[in-house]
Amino acid sequence: MNDAMSLPKKPELLAPCGDRERLISAVSYGADAVYLAGKNFGMRRAPQNFDGEDLKWAVSFCHRHGVRVYVTCNTLPRNDELSLLPDFLRECKEIGVDALIVTDLGVMELARQYAPGVELHVSTQAGVVNFAAANAFYRLGARRVVLAREISLSEIREIREKIPADLELEAFVHGAMCMSFSGRCLISNYLTGRDANRGECAQPCRWEYVLTERKRPNEPLTLIQEEKGAYLFSSKDLCMIRHLPQMAAAGVSSLKIEGRAKSAYYVACAVSAYRRALDFLWEHPGEELPEAISEETEKLSHREYSTGFYLGGEPGQIPGDDRYIRKYQVVAVCEGREGEFVKLRQRNRFFRGETADILQPGKEPFPAPLSELYDENREPIDRAPHAEMAVYWKTDAPVEKGAYLRIKSENRP
Repeated sequence: MNDAMSLPKKPELLAPCGDRERLISAVSYGADAVYLAGKNFGMRRAPQNFDGEDLKWAVSFCHRHGVRVYVTCNTLPRNDELSLLPDFLRECKEIGVDALIVTDLGVMELARQYAPGVELHVSTQAGVVNFAAANAFYRLGARRVVLAREISLSEIREIREKIPADLELEAFVHGAMCMSFSGRCLISNYLTGRDANRGECAQPCRWEYVLTERKRPNEPLTLIQEEKGAYLFSSKDLCMIRHLPQMAAAGVSSLKIEGRAKSAYYVACAVSAYRRALDFLWEHPGEELPEAISEETEKLSHREYSTGFYLGGEPGQIPGDDRYIRKYQVVAVCEGREGEFVKLRQRNRFFRGETADILQPGKEPFPAPLSELYDENREPIDRAPHAEMAVYWKTDAPVEKGAYLRIKSENRP
């Protein structure tokens, strides 16, 4: 890994999209491909997702920008849902979807029948952790396997050595980890009636739990020696931004960011960080990733990071606390320039005199002082306290439409 000849092919960067805004963020900030869902059959019901016209628009928009589109069809459908699948699969083929992400063997067979020629990617929900399973799916028509999260780089390397050259491997590189093997969890269903395997997980693994003794039900006991209860199941988040060459060397050809239910800013920031990391590491083989790039992952809302199962061991739990780490706040989005002013739309309150960190597509983030602020009547203001208010910022900083303005959370007014 110390010279350009030993560096493997640069992997694809695959981004999550829960709606149009997130899709535009993913494409603008450098994703090679996106994954998204229609209104049915996807493992995330919380996002808005894409109906027929939105899905058609998404494919057209992405293809105009050279970005591939993978549609999730990875729930475990019940008998009464199967009749809806043929039309959906035909629609995906007709609008030019690049691949379908599937779990169920029946869905896989239906996809081959009603969407012939569309690539089939086996979802992480299938729990593939060995080359025998990968080869079996290949014989059934798969051209990519999304590996289970519960796997090491050495195991991935062995799988790569023992599968056909044209069977691709995809693996998660960033985002939330599930406490259950490949997301096969029934706790949500048991406690709330919301089926995790049908995209409706209530995330009870993130809840705070206490213990009760049978004869004293009104005297809850904490499970750790603190006032609060324990987050017994809550996993750390995954972050592999410093280990991308190792993942590629193990045989991973697509690096997947988790987060279809996350915000457009989350998508923009995560994609931007991994795009810059990939480009730097492949242009400067053998060099350490600059802190300025890896630091971008700290500007996302996240739980404590880990490297998952990839480097050995386990990702670990966070039994004492499930609060997100939020080192930065998004305070505004740029809506464009009007003469000497940049028009901002407020997201969180900010004040004249603060310094914003500017994130925008294709450029390194840079600081800019918020020294002159005005309201919509061009009257000077010293703060922007109202949600969604228009703010005019007098500056010659090269801030473009769609840029995010963020401010470090500590020591703010």
